[in-house]
Amino acid sequence: MERKQEKTVAESTIEQIYQVRPEHLNGAGRLFGGKLMEWIDELAGLVGIRHSQTNVITASVDNLKFIRGAYLGDLIVLIGRPTFVGKTSIEVRVDTYTENFDGIRKPINRAYLTLVAIDEKGKPTAVPKLAILTESEKAEWEAGIKRREIRQQRKEEGF
Repeated sequence: MERKQEKTVAESTIEQIYQVRPEHLNGAGRLFGGKLMEWIDELAGLVGIRHSQTNVITASVDNLKFIRGAYLGDLIVLIGRPTFVGKTSIEVRVDTYTENFDGIRKPINRAYLTLVAIDEKGKPTAVPKLAILTESEKAEWEAGIKRREIRQQRKEEGF
């Protein structure tokens, strides 16, 4: 299968829903942060695979901000989309919400992850460009450039 040269944000966006079960709770009766992090990483990886059309590895998590808790029985909605791409890397934004039975969503988390596309030998490989079609996608792309600069600065500082 030949890879596309360019893909839209919508082509690579994924929405996943989970329900908080007893085994997902921490000692305080809330969704365990590590479980949510696992779900976020898994979804970001799927977005990366969908965009790059190859395997990916997580290189970094830039931001993981917990806004509010989630509890037993809550529906957890994760929406992942590419926001910026480099030669071999894809930045993915994952927004997480609780959803009630009326379909009302409340944000509980936002995370940015950087993934690297790899070939069959585990070496970085080129990814398709990201077609920017809307003003919000353009704003996210420009913010992605700034986040990339911050990541590079941290790398130079040994962080």
